Amino acid sequence: MEKEIAPSRPNYFGEIGCWAERTQVHEAASLGQAQRLQQLIQSGASINTMTMDCITPLHEACIQGQVQCARLLLEAGAQVDVRTVHGSTALCNACAAGSPECAKLLLEYGATANPTLTALTATPLHEACIRGSVDCVRLMIAGGAELETYDIYFGTPLHAACTKQHVECARVLLNAGANVNAARFHETALHIAAKEGNEDLIEALVAFGGNVYARDNRSRRPVDYTRPGSACAACLQFYQSTPLSLQELSRVTCRRSRGMRAEDSVCKLNLSPRTISYLSYH
Repeated sequence: MEKEIAPSRPNYFGEIGCWAERTQVHEAASLGQAQRLQQLIQSGASINTMTMDCITPLHEACIQGQVQCARLLLEAGAQVDVRTVHGSTALCNACAAGSPECAKLLLEYGATANPTLTALTATPLHEACIRGSVDCVRLMIAGGAELETYDIYFGTPLHAACTKQHVECARVLLNAGANVNAARFHETALHIAAKEGNEDLIEALVAFGGNVYARDNRSRRPVDYTRPGSACAACLQFYQSTPLSLQELSRVTCRRSRGMRAEDSVCKLNLSPRTISYLSYH
């Protein structure tokens, strides 16, 4: 007697979709083939099917900055906050790709600006800082991204921007109220700027109140990580021997008292445009 073979059934993960290898929908989304993707959607192809790494077509579209494909998927009901096996959301992918268009679209469809951190992923704001996308950094801040969230590898978004030497991203974070002296294992952003030998970063961090005397877990100050005789060493030595002026200290204190989103709140003070410009580091 022949043994009856039960028909195979697809495996499902909640209401998100079935586990599968990379599908035609993934491919079309990744390559930006909007017309082909639309045809697949209209023919009934699943838009939330995941690969074994939990990557959806929306992840694929966003990591490649394919905004038109991302829009088609979202309009068809794609789940916006699905996480890959490493914990990345589509918004993380959009920021990692440096695509403010995709990031803005995802936020409009309710993407979470502050997904819970995992051991294998960073927040969308971290990803934008790592990429050096100033537009994405500004967009995430406007979308409510937390400035002091700690990533296991980098630390805060400011640490990430300084590690990758993205000076303008660091300035945007500082203007938004990021804590210039936040420490990761006692290492501040100024320690990182000194290690990287970036004088522009050092100047920006000190202007926002960076502590040149801060010591890390090896009891070393930022200047101790500079090359003797270098411009960075001379810069830090100058700030150590020449404290900030009363005017500069007043600016730092005023901004610090405004807390998070300092740039927005400073503009609402009943002050002259010139004073507001000074407080805003413009």
